[in-house]
Amino acid sequence: MIALDDLPPLRDVIRRHGLDAKKSLGQNFLLDLNLTQKIARSAGPLEDATVIEVGPGPGGLTRAILSLGAKKLIAIERDSRCLPALAEIADHYPGRLEVIEGDALKVDFAALAPEGPVKIIANLPYNIGTQLLINWLLPERWPPFWDSLTLMFQREVGQRIVADESDDHYGRLGVLAGWRTQADMMFDVPPQAFTPPPKVTSTVVHLTPRMAPLACDVTKLESVTQAAFGQRRKMLRQSVKSLGGEALLTKAGIDSSRRAETLSVEEFVRLANCL
Repeated sequence: MIALDDLPPLRDVIRRHGLDAKKSLGQNFLLDLNLTQKIARSAGPLEDATVIEVGPGPGGLTRAILSLGAKKLIAIERDSRCLPALAEIADHYPGRLEVIEGDALKVDFAALAPEGPVKIIANLPYNIGTQLLINWLLPERWPPFWDSLTLMFQREVGQRIVADESDDHYGRLGVLAGWRTQADMMFDVPPQAFTPPPKVTSTVVHLTPRMAPLACDVTKLESVTQAAFGQRRKMLRQSVKSLGGEALLTKAGIDSSRRAETLSVEEFVRLANCL
């Protein structure tokens, strides 16, 4: 373990503030300070960036981000029990940490940091992580307000995010992420690094936006991927029947006997553009 600052050890902070992790909030606290710094470093230089963190809990990753020189950190925490612990960190780093109490699914992230590079770094609560990612991937206006996403998920979710048509984990999430970003798995995090330890291995995924993704209507791409992967073991002529079936596939130049997991991102975009 390493010393990030002069603040108390995280286990002491959790004990003092009675911060037992709540399953209902998807909480698994990351206490290994070596790992929190490794996650923060995966986002690249932070000195000129505004960083947004979701679900900081007792502040392990928060402390790592600030110790690496982030110009400003905005932390969104739903659990009011964690606010006193985060206030102690804010006092230690005057003027650099802003804590917002609230539900991340209801936050207008783009309005939080209207100027300068924005990096989102988070050990996302398991129960809302995928939905938050989709929200960040699919705004109507692109490029997005963020410069990069460095996020922790269950390893299975991470595999789905970075997958393409050559991978068994390929699905709707891989298409949406591959369309608009370059997504890479950085490293795994074992269960024993958390309190309480989850039943699965976690992984850190780093995403950067493609400045000029293939032109496509977001709503249509969502419709196509939802239909195709909703019945992924069926031929496309059947899975996209409600969207036009054979006629749509013929227009897009795609063999109707293929299955969803064989289509590339580019082919899904072409299919959506033919709706």
